[in-house]
Amino acid sequence: MLTICSDTHSLDGHALTGRTLEAVRDADHVIHAGDFTSTSALDAFQQEAQRLDAVHGNADQMAVRDRLPTDRTVEYEGVRFAVTHRKRGGATALALFGRQRDADVVVSGHSHQPSVADADGLTLLNPGSHADPRGNRPSHAELEPAAGGLDGRLCQPDGTVFEEFRIEP
Repeated sequence: MLTICSDTHSLDGHALTGRTLEAVRDADHVIHAGDFTSTSALDAFQQEAQRLDAVHGNADQMAVRDRLPTDRTVEYEGVRFAVTHRKRGGATALALFGRQRDADVVVSGHSHQPSVADADGLTLLNPGSHADPRGNRPSHAELEPAAGGLDGRLCQPDGTVFEEFRIEP
């Protein structure tokens, strides 16, 4: 399973609870789209995840920015993910970012608003924030291998699944 998180905004740990903590621990791969805020949060995520691929966000302390790139490309089960915290220009800029990296999915954070959208065959995925939802649902994304792609869901820390989606490379 692949778990995707963003926008932790913590000064003293990973702030993972409930299903989100279980999903990070159970995943063979975790992607984080930035804004850990502190090295304490980043280190705590790394301790819970078998494999963590992350980028830094605009609210990350310089020590976090020094350890993580602004963006990266990750492959999971034949699906290519372009990961960034944000791109000025909204969905159009995110789609361009993904196409430049020959990605199937663009993962971004920043808005704290969970969403899945199609941009001409490219999936734009924002997992929201598990710890600092700012008026949105607290959330993360889970993706599991399925015939011909990945089956995904947006989940709350209490285990509620509120959106399901499919990604095909």
